[in-house]
Amino acid sequence: MAEGRGVLAGKVAVVTGGSRGLGRAMVLGFCAEGADVVIASRKLDACQALADEVRERFGVAALAVATNVSNWEDCDALAAAAYEHFEAVHVLVNNAGMSPLYPSLDAVSEGLWDKVLATNLRGPFRLSVLFGTKMAAARGGSIINVSSVEAVTPTPNALPYGIAKAGLEALTLGCMRAFGPNVRVNTIRCGPFRTDISKAWGDMAAIEEGARRRMPLGRIGEPEDIVGSALYLASDASAYCTGTTNRLDGGGSR
Repeated sequence: MAEGRGVLAGKVAVVTGGSRGLGRAMVLGFCAEGADVVIASRKLDACQALADEVRERFGVAALAVATNVSNWEDCDALAAAAYEHFEAVHVLVNNAGMSPLYPSLDAVSEGLWDKVLATNLRGPFRLSVLFGTKMAAARGGSIINVSSVEAVTPTPNALPYGIAKAGLEALTLGCMRAFGPNVRVNTIRCGPFRTDISKAWGDMAAIEEGARRRMPLGRIGEPEDIVGSALYLASDASAYCTGTTNRLDGGGSR
């Protein structure tokens, strides 16, 4: 355990999809506040590089674990590795996700459907059950599910993703009841963020101009914009907060 000050000092956080994008931003934000971390993603070298960085910058403990959350056995292995390395886990962030492009709805294959649902919903279900059960039997904890505005305003070009994220928000409410009162479970519902996924959106200059005209905050999100919400939900500041959905979309869904 890391020693020192910070709202997450003495806590251990597991972040899936933790080596880049929103996951990387949350890992850095948690470590800056004293948390030890388990960084999970499919690419072990990227996880290890970030683990080395946070150890050096923040003096925390960090474990890198290669994990494909769409694989049930990988989820089991991640939980086993986390509890073997640390005495307890206090925060789980189900952040890993994917939304492959397809030309039309009738071109969505069974394989694409299965992959999207497995990554965005099946994995978070399994991890929430594994970690939530242990948290509930111990001193409690916090589960944070990273969702999308596609869960409530699904578009034809991301419909399997939107369906999976709607299921993820249902998972939040079910786990809130299953693992309370010791475990808090909440959702961060994200709008457009400048991550690797945004590279597939097309003309970024046109997208940014559209955001300036249509969104109340006049821009798309940067990865660091998720950190404040994640810290609030991970820390004791949200001690009376469970089953909530924090819209982090620059006002664009209103």
